Amino acid sequence: MRALLIVAHGSRRAVSNDEVRALCNAVAARDDGLYDNVTCAFLELAEPSIPAGLEALIKKGVRDITVVPYFLSAGRHVAEDIPAEVAKVAVPDGVHIHIAPYVGRSEAMADLLLEQGRSTA
Repeated sequence: MRALLIVAHGSRRAVSNDEVRALCNAVAARDDGLYDNVTCAFLELAEPSIPAGLEALIKKGVRDITVVPYFLSAGRHVAEDIPAEVAKVAVPDGVHIHIAPYVGRSEAMADLLLEQGRSTA
């Protein structure tokens, strides 16, 4: 089984965390069966935490987990904090966790920004 864990910062505003959850649902609806599970976790201020999110997926029998940092730049959270949180999880034999590049690094970001700008023009 494969899973995609989208990791966001987390917010004190519940509506902001709900936006991330809605995004995860939208990704799951479009993944064409690539992943058996698409879910989210938060670095801080919201639940589930990254370790809790990973542990829940492992309990479900997921053996290949891709963590995608939903961040725009490679600040401390991307470079240090997310890997440190992932490292807290005791990974059983046969389970693989990969941290993908952060979202802001995607080549699609330039087109997305142009499209957002066009929406106001």
